[in-house]
Order: sequence, then C-alpha cells, then structure tokens
Amino acid sequence: MEASEPVATPQGEEASCSSWGAGSTNTNLPIVSAESVEIDDALYRCLLILCLITMVGTSNTVLSGGGKGEQPHFVLDVHWKTFILPWWSDGFQDTDFGEIQELIDTIPEELTENDLMEMSTSKTVPGDVEEDEEALQENRLTFDNVAEEFCLFKTAFDFLYDMDSICDTGTETKANCGRRIELHYSIQYDPLSLIIGETAYQLLNTTKNLVLAGIKALTIHDTEKCQTWDLGTNFFLCEDDVVNMRNRAEAVLQHIAELNPYVHVTSSSVPLNETTDLSFLDKYQCVVLTEIKLPLQKKINNFCHSHCPPIKFISADIHGIWSRLFCDFGDEFEVSDTTGEEPKEIFISNITQANPGIVTCLENHPHKLETGQFLTFREVNGMTGLNGSTQQITVVSPFSFSIGDTTELEPYLHGGIAVQVKTPKTFCFEPLETQIKHPKCLIADFSKPEAPLQIHTAMLALDQFQENCSRKPNIGCQQDSEELLKLATSISETLKEKPEVNADIVHWLSWTAQGFLPPLAAAVGGVASQEVLKAVTGKFSPLCQWLYIEAADIVESLDKPEREQFLPRGDRYDALRACIGDTLCQKLQKLNIFLVGCGAIGCEMLKNFALLGVGTSKEKGMVTVTDPDLIEKSNLNRQFLFRPHHIQKPKSYTAADATLKINPQLKIDAHLNKVCPATEAIYNDEFYTKQDIIITALDNVEARRYVDSRCLANLRPLLDSGTMGTKGHTEVIVPHLTESYNSHRDPPEEEIPFCTLKSFPAAIEHTIQWARDKFESSFSHKPSLFNKFWQTYPSAEEVLQKIQTGHSLEGCFQVIKLLSRRPRSWSQCVELARLKFEKYFNHKALQLLHCFPLDTRLKDGSLFWQSPKRPPSPIKFDLNEPLHFSFLLNAAKLYAAVYCIPFREEDLSADALLNILSEVKIQEFKPSNKVVQTDETARKPDHVPISSEDERNAVFQLEKAISSNKATTSDLQVAVLSFEKDDDRNGHIDFITAASNLRAKMYSIEPADRFKTKRIAGKIIPAIATSTAAVSGLVALEMIKVAGDYPFEAYKNCFLNLAIPIIVFTETSEVKRTEIRNGISFTIWDRWTIHGKEDFTLLDFINAVKEKYGIEPTMVVQGVKMLYVPVMPGHAKRLKLTMHKLVKPSTEKKYVDLTVSFAPDTDGEEDLPGPPVRYYFSHDTD
Repeated sequence: MEASEPVATPQGEEASCSSWGAGSTNTNLPIVSAESVEIDDALYRCLLILCLITMVGTSNTVLSGGGKGEQPHFVLDVHWKTFILPWWSDGFQDTDFGEIQELIDTIPEELTENDLMEMSTSKTVPGDVEEDEEALQENRLTFDNVAEEFCLFKTAFDFLYDMDSICDTGTETKANCGRRIELHYSIQYDPLSLIIGETAYQLLNTTKNLVLAGIKALTIHDTEKCQTWDLGTNFFLCEDDVVNMRNRAEAVLQHIAELNPYVHVTSSSVPLNETTDLSFLDKYQCVVLTEIKLPLQKKINNFCHSHCPPIKFISADIHGIWSRLFCDFGDEFEVSDTTGEEPKEIFISNITQANPGIVTCLENHPHKLETGQFLTFREVNGMTGLNGSTQQITVVSPFSFSIGDTTELEPYLHGGIAVQVKTPKTFCFEPLETQIKHPKCLIADFSKPEAPLQIHTAMLALDQFQENCSRKPNIGCQQDSEELLKLATSISETLKEKPEVNADIVHWLSWTAQGFLPPLAAAVGGVASQEVLKAVTGKFSPLCQWLYIEAADIVESLDKPEREQFLPRGDRYDALRACIGDTLCQKLQKLNIFLVGCGAIGCEMLKNFALLGVGTSKEKGMVTVTDPDLIEKSNLNRQFLFRPHHIQKPKSYTAADATLKINPQLKIDAHLNKVCPATEAIYNDEFYTKQDIIITALDNVEARRYVDSRCLANLRPLLDSGTMGTKGHTEVIVPHLTESYNSHRDPPEEEIPFCTLKSFPAAIEHTIQWARDKFESSFSHKPSLFNKFWQTYPSAEEVLQKIQTGHSLEGCFQVIKLLSRRPRSWSQCVELARLKFEKYFNHKALQLLHCFPLDTRLKDGSLFWQSPKRPPSPIKFDLNEPLHFSFLLNAAKLYAAVYCIPFREEDLSADALLNILSEVKIQEFKPSNKVVQTDETARKPDHVPISSEDERNAVFQLEKAISSNKATTSDLQVAVLSFEKDDDRNGHIDFITAASNLRAKMYSIEPADRFKTKRIAGKIIPAIATSTAAVSGLVALEMIKVAGDYPFEAYKNCFLNLAIPIIVFTETSEVKRTEIRNGISFTIWDRWTIHGKEDFTLLDFINAVKEKYGIEPTMVVQGVKMLYVPVMPGHAKRLKLTMHKLVKPSTEKKYVDLTVSFAPDTDGEEDLPGPPVRYYFSHDTD
C-alpha cells in the first residue's frame, strides 16, 4: 500500500501527509492518562501507542503521562505523523529502537480486522479513560482508514529509525520533535538568503535545513509575489510561479513539505508590521526573522524576550555581500551539552592518598581534560570510596589532575576509570535593543578583529537609511554612499565602543545592498538553522550574540568596477549581478566544473551552481558530476535533492535531474564512475585540462589525495571541503599560488593494538572492531582466498598430489580446513554457528584464564589483570538469551549465504533451532600451549606457521573429502559477502552487534546498541544538513574568486564547528619555493618537460635536462622504481638503455612523470630534490 503524497496547504493550514485531514483538532476527544499504567519497557510503550490508535481511531489524541512511577512529562499529538515522537521525548532516552523495529516487522503488511483486534487486546491498558462515547464514535475511523494509516506509520518509523542510525544528529533530531517554530521571511531576499524574515532565499535555506533535521512544526511567512529576480535566489521556484505571480511562501510550501513528510509545514502571507498584535507568537518556541526592518525586529524581540518562558529569537540579514546574524534566547538559557563531544574516559594508573589527591593516567595516554570539569569514578580497587562519586578536577599535567581530599579513603590498589560528566551551563542573553549599543560579536577572521564592529556600524547605518528613504541605496550611487557614510559616522558615536568607521565597508555595502549573494546566504543559513536547533533542544553552545560574515574579498579585488556592470537586466541573475558584476557572472556561466561526489555536500553544491548560473553559457560551460553510489533511505535527511521514490536510483543522475528543475539552462553531465586509477582512461589528462575547477565532495582522505594528485599533474584548481557532524572545513588549492592538499598530512589515526583486539579489550570500540574483523575474516576474506586458490588449482586431486610430492602451495592448509568443515545443510550452518559461539565466548575466556590466572603478577609485583586489562568471564550458551539467539541465528544465516544453502522461514524459529542444537555435541575445553601476545607494539602476524601435524591432518582431510565425493567442482566455489551496513535485511550489522555485545559481556564492558555499533563498524562519518549547507556556501564563494582569477590574498580557508560555535577564516598556505643552486628553484606546481624519441637513451635524457635547465641529474626515479642511482650495482649500464625499455610504457601512454635529484654542493650531504620531469616519448606530443 503506498503512502499518500504530502500535501502543502496555504495560508494557515498545515501541510499534511495523512488521509485523516489537514491536521484538524477536536478538543472533545477522550483523554488517556498513562500515569497509573504499568509500563515495563519501551516495547510496551510502543504497543500502547499502537493500541490507542487502533482502539480510539481518532485523528488527534492527546497522550499525557510518564514512565513507571514518574510524573507526566509530555503532552504530544498522537496523530499518525507525530505519535512516534514520544519515543524521542525526555523519558524515552533508553528506548531500544531495534526492538521497536522488530515489533513493527512482525505486523503483516495487509492488516485484517482480527489483527487489529488482537493488537488492541493483547495487553490490558490500565489507567483512567474519560469516556465520551459520542465524541469517540464521531471521530472513529473505518478499519480501512486505520490499516492505511498504520502502513504510513511503518513508513514514518522506517524514515526516522534510519535517520537516527546513520548520522550523529540523533539527539539533536530527537529533541527537536514536539517543538513549533515560526519562520518569517522578508521581501527583499529570495530563495538564496538563509533565514526567515522577508527574503525568500534566506527563508528557504534555513527552512530546508530545519525540515531535514526533523522539527515538528514550522510556519513560513512572506507577503511578496514571485518575481524573475527570485529565480536566481530561490531554488524551489520555477518560471510558472513568476508568470502566475504566486505568493512566495505558498509557492515553496509543497516543496518544503516533501523534504520531510513528518514535519507540519504551514504558510502565512498576512501583513506583519509595527501595528500587528504579536500575541499570535505565543504558540511558538522560536521566531526567526530575515530582512525585517530594524524597528519591527526590536518590537518582536522585546515581545519574545519578555515572554514567559522566553521565545527564542533569531534575526538574519543579508545585504549584498554582507550578512549579520543575531540570537537572543532569554535571560537564562540552559544548555545540557555545550560541545556534543563524547564524554572522555580516562584509565587510571595511580591515585595518591593526599589532600588534594592526585590522579595519574596510564602512561602515554594524556587525559585532555580542562580545569573545572567534573569526573565520575568506577572500577577503582582499594580506594573504593571514589566509585560512583563525582569530583571536580584541576589539571596538574597532561597526564595527571587533582581531585578532592582522599586522605580518609583506603589506599589505592589498582584499576579504575574516570568518566567525564557533562554539566549544564547557563547562557545569558541581552535583548536586541541593548545589544545594538554594546554588541558581543563572534570574530571569524582574526586577521581583521576590528571588522565585526565596523560592519555592525555600517549595517545599522543601512537600517537607518532604509527608515529615512524607504529604500536601499542605489547601485553605484555616490550620493547614497556619502549619505550612508554620514549615518555610519553618527551611529558610531552612539555605540559604547565608538568603533572607527571603515569607509570601504560603507562604500561596498551601499554599492551592493540591493543584491543578494546565494552562497553567502547558504553559509549563513546553515549557521542560523543550527542556532534554531540549539534554541529548541538546549544542546550545543549558542551564538552569543552577533555573527558577521562577509564576502568583501570578491569586490575588493575588482579593478575600478563600472556601475553599468552591476545594474539589473531583467533576468534571474540580477540579484547576483548586483553583487559581483556582469563580467564575473558571465565567467561563472562559462565555467567547466568537475564535481566529484554527489552526497550531502554535492547536492548543496549543485544547488549553488544552478543559482549562480554555472555552466549555462551557450558558448561554453558544463558541470560534470560523478558518483558511483545509489540513493539509500538514510541519505534523505541531509541530501535534499533526493526523495523517497528515488531510493536505489543513482545519485548523480537523480541529482542532475533535480538541479535542472532549479535552473533549466544548466548543462550537466552525470556519470556513475569512481574517480581512481582504474578510471584514468575516462578522467585522463585531456579531461582534466578541459576543466576550469575541480570540486570534491568526498568522504575519505584517500580519494581526496588521488584527486589532488591529478589536479597537481594537470595544473587545475581544486576546492575541497568536508564535514563531520557540526564540524566542517574548506580548502582552496590554486596552481602556482597555494600548497596542494598532499602538501600537508594529518597525523595517522591511532590504531587499536593487535593484542588489545585479540585478547584484552577495554572499551566497546574494541569489541565492535573485533566483531567487524570476525565478519570480514569468516564471510569475506577466507571465502575469497578459497575461491582464488581453487581458480589456481582446479581440482582437489591435483592439490593432493602436489602436497604429497613436497610442493608448497600458499594457503592450502587454510583452504583444506574450510573444505573439510564446509556445511552442506541448514542444520550444519546452525551447528557451525554454535561451535563458533563456544570458541569465541567460552573457550577463549577459559584459555586466557589458564594462561593468566586471576592472581598472576608481573615482574614488578603488580597484578596482571588490572586496568585497562579486564579478566574475561566465560559465557554459557542459553538460547533463551536474546543476545545468544541473535548471534546464533545471524551467524548461521551468513554461513548459509556463503555456502549457498537455502533455508525456510520456519527454520529460523527458536523451536527449530533448539531441535538442531539438541544434536550438536560441544567438546569440553582443553587448554592449549598457544602463546598469548601481550606486547602492545606487536602487529598481527602475516602468516601463521604450519606444524607437521597440521600438514598430516590436511592431507588426511583432503583424502577424505575426495573419497566421499565432497570435493567436486561445485564444492570448490563459495560466495564472498561484502559488508553492507545499510541493508538491514542482510544480517551484517545484526551479527556484528550480537558478537560485539557478547564479547563486551564477557569482559564486563558496557554494551552498545545497534545504532552505535552500526556507526562504529560502518565507519560512518556523521553528516547533518546545517554544516553541509554552510560549508558548500563557503566553497561556492571561493569558486567565484577562482573564476575571477583573484590574487593569493583573496582566498580563504575555513574551519567551523557549529556546536561551539566557532568559525575561523585563515589565509591559504602559500606555495613554497625550493632552491636547488645557482638561482635554479621550483615549486610543486613547476614541471620540467623533455621530448624524446624512440631511440632516446637514459644518458640522452640526463644530457637533455642538463642542456635545457642548466643542471645535471644524478638520480632518476619513476614512482617507487629507481631507474638510475649511480651507486647501485649495474645501474651504470642502464645509461645506454632506451627510455622505452626502462619505463615500459603502454601503447596509449604518451608520457611518464619522473623524479630527478641533483648532487649536493658538499660531499656527504643528501642529494638536492628537483621538480617532476615529464618525459614525452616523441616530439609530436605535449
């Protein structure tokens, strides 16, 4: 049954996805109180809600109550679109969504009336019910309605369940639910400005991000009709909207509703002015204004600030290339988590018995704490009085800190973990009127710390200019500019700091104020929407209180701009033209862009391209985008060009189609290729040289490094960016001006020691990685080796003969072991899974305790089993334990998949498994003499030595398989499983979760739920719409500069963390010049070229370099292959060999890049490095 399409309704009506109507409310419905309900677990809460919907059958039901013995803590709609929200409220933090999903999955797709009756009566629901039979009957739905809505509920749950599992926005998104936000947007900014006030673009960017984040309800307000101007700033408008002069809010409402069908979106076009009664704002938790006149901003802010409780107030304005953002969340705003970072865990090596006590961390493990933070202690031996206590700390050194008085406690013995405690923090805000006079500004560019106050003054002058003249300054009007400067000078004197007026800022504000710069709006919109989420969730530190972001570098680098360049021409680019001029607009339209990646950042970049008109010129210009991935359900909460009906379709094709709807003039070529060495035939030098700019939207460092190397080789500019949750970065790489991406390397990620993974896990991350490794080994690596071996040796008889005649066949013993143990039925898969359980979770623990009994001591007399080492406890298998059952079932299913063994649904029941297990014989544990690795620096051995007994056993097993006809051709092939985290039906994450948590239980480690396991095992990089929007906007601003061939000083890199919040702009890294000698120097962008011919020898090459560049190479290297090193034996003979013979080029290869170095000035010193030398194999290539 298909879900209804979302319906956006205008003017005060809710956009509804339900057949129950557009969010109508009936106050005469029965009220169900859950105060006295015996709720055993989250699963019963889920069932309760399902029963309520089934039994009451009303379109809106108020559910109020709390957990067992708790006071009521929420009142929420139980409308189909919102009844899921209580699970995300404050009393449901420990809800196991996996169990809820399992419950839902057991309910058939086609519900019968008996199904519903059984659901509603399967558990009694005690508690008081106010009977109102007449109202109940009046609002009762037919069975068909209920069944349809329940299917929609399942779809809704799938969407939200997956949203939370994929990215780290879970807490944020959960907390957003149940809040209502009013978004006003203003008249002058179109769909490119980012906040909500009276500018379509500011409205749209912020709205988009909030809807994707999962706000419960949202109202957008705009009184203006669509104009041609709006098409260049509003990515949800089309030419029909302009022709029909639709209200902008109504025109975009449907598109906004489609982004997330579980958000109630309404629109309003009622006039809003200084005489408006503001009591209608009472129902909102947050009000966002964009491009509202300052007097009205002050009035609304005063209303919000004085409201009890305060209504959170955010104002955002964009005037041309200048923007400001203001936040006021009331006199006292409490934040539960200021950073969003995981609490730190510190393993303890010692605690002194003193006042204050000094806590010392394990060697080489700095605590990275700050004075004033709080820690709680657990697992401390000896000084047990600390366990469970919370202590405020003072940092003593990177490896120690002091706590309270420990003199009265028992002496410390060993072990212990200190865990950081997140403490609430209160932020105090001042109203707009006060802050205008004495602003607290976040400094984004520390090279210009005075800029925020100067921009603040100039924009206040602009506010006054608009009040005086009822318009903005005219483009390039000297008189208006002078008037604005007078106003700024006057206003400066009224401010507490009395900042110096910057005439250049005032001049360019006057010049561009009528324009609108879409990328700047995208950046500000990302920041603003994150502030809205902070306002309604109390998570992350809010902006206190002003932020100014500008793009002055774009105009400051223009040489004597002509006013005519900025004047409107009646097309969709007028707002952009007023900011950057027509010449730069045309350069953007003629750009050839290669966008690598079409995920969250990629979608935002395509939107920016469409609004900027990139690649729309009839003469030249094209956007090429490539991404090999298909759209997953988990992408929908941040990749805004995709909808549910796009799932499993190619990202690049789908995004290209969606982008053309924003701007039909765009020329876009979508590919499905990965950009890597394997596709160099497609993305060759000719392809790269045709591109003006390469932009990466990738999620891994290796891919970035490869693309950077191709840009370096072909002298192409590269714009890189990335996000991780609320963090983001942008980097500009310009030929001959900046360093490349590969010029700097981040420190390598700290790897988990092999012995920790294998025998001594101390944290849940260790057990998850162990389980992930077991998956790879059992279901991917070993099956792959098995297949490759039998492809090399097609028959078992041949292998047996070779072993018997003394041949050494790599991997044969492992392969024969797999063949001899190959399951051939479902029951044997179950048996194999049961044996693995015993090995992993029972025998392994017993073996470790055999090698290291609990009283084992080290040479220094200290206990072996002390923190961070945890002694294991063997686990006894019990099919009634859900974790045991899950491991057994999923392991058996994966073995069946590898060995292509069919099974039926009834084979998966507990009774069926129990029958199979009754026949399985489990051998008693017998300790072995294996050495357990305890050295943390030791690496996993590449090869496990094979004993003579192993060889004899392998021969016996292979002979047995051949004689019993179990080594046929079909037996010598298995399926290789590739880990896929996003397919919940394949059992991959379920196996890893069960295995990890069983190992965690064995070592007394706190287990992890399926979501956390999926994030760690799948190495998921958290991504949210707010930071991706901000980062993509900043990248697009730098793209404009690259298109304009700006000087080095104009470019900016950026690092941001919207949670803190911090935004830091820095200069790019200037390219370094390396001196060789005699005035000869080079940079990474320099490339010497030598043209050869077929009989060109290595000596000819060396002489050619000397003749052309005045210095003789002493060493020639190709990649990692040394072609000529004088001190190497036999290399002197190579001088006479041809370059063709030495390099061995493929037939299509026209050149090879070589590295040369030169003799040092003084004997004994290292050779002098040289630039890359591109050697062409013939004179007619270049």
